[in-house]
Amino acid sequence: MYDRFNRKINYLRISVTDRCNLRCAYCMPADGINLIRHKDILSFEEILQVVETGVAYGIDKIRITGGEPLVRKGIVNLVAMIARVPGVKDLSMTTNGSLLDLFAVELAHAGLQRVNISLDTMDPGRYRRITRVGDLSSVISGIIAARVAGLTPIKINCVVQDSPMEADAMEVARFCRDNDLEVRFIKEMDLEKGKFSKVIGGEGGHCAKCNRLRLTADGRIKPCLFSDLEFSIRELGIEGAFKKAIGQKPHTGTGSKINKFSNIGG
Repeated sequence: MYDRFNRKINYLRISVTDRCNLRCAYCMPADGINLIRHKDILSFEEILQVVETGVAYGIDKIRITGGEPLVRKGIVNLVAMIARVPGVKDLSMTTNGSLLDLFAVELAHAGLQRVNISLDTMDPGRYRRITRVGDLSSVISGIIAARVAGLTPIKINCVVQDSPMEADAMEVARFCRDNDLEVRFIKEMDLEKGKFSKVIGGEGGHCAKCNRLRLTADGRIKPCLFSDLEFSIRELGIEGAFKKAIGQKPHTGTGSKINKFSNIGG
């Protein structure tokens, strides 16, 4: 399917929860966020229906996000459900990695193909300060588990202030070189001001080539991270929400007052 700017839309990012076991400074305030009510969170069956409809419209790439997707109860079952949908060619997950050592093998057996793992520093103290509650060693264990399970290529997402030449970023890059990991540097964004840039080493942030839609944990399809446009599958129906999201996808993002990284997965 193509939008009005002739961009082929084939990528759906699915936020399965707004919950997270970390409190990264650039993602949420220290005291947390106002969480979506459990009764408003999409069921696995609803998510599956969205995927099946999306595939009928040309979606063939799915990424599961959060919050932290691995805190969603039964997440392995959801992965298996999506993996069985004919037409899904690429099934991946973005995670902070801290729980991957518990889930990597099950996720791979369920049909997950690869993972992106967030890692902004190799210094345990700095990692703790950035995440407020995190333990760097658990992420390293998660990376090892993902490799053993075959969830490759493993891509590392590293948030930087300005440049990959920053000390933390250079240490992350060295770690990735030494461990056969792909690294992508993402400059810190501001949703409200519409501040974003192209991902260094990746494809995100290039509006002219944007091929993605986003599904929030409470059932809203968003055509752009930096826009307040959103279309509820529960109010419009899944097909109606898809059609409006594709038809109104902007050429470029300008800013959003309602979106939060914590509930749309970046």
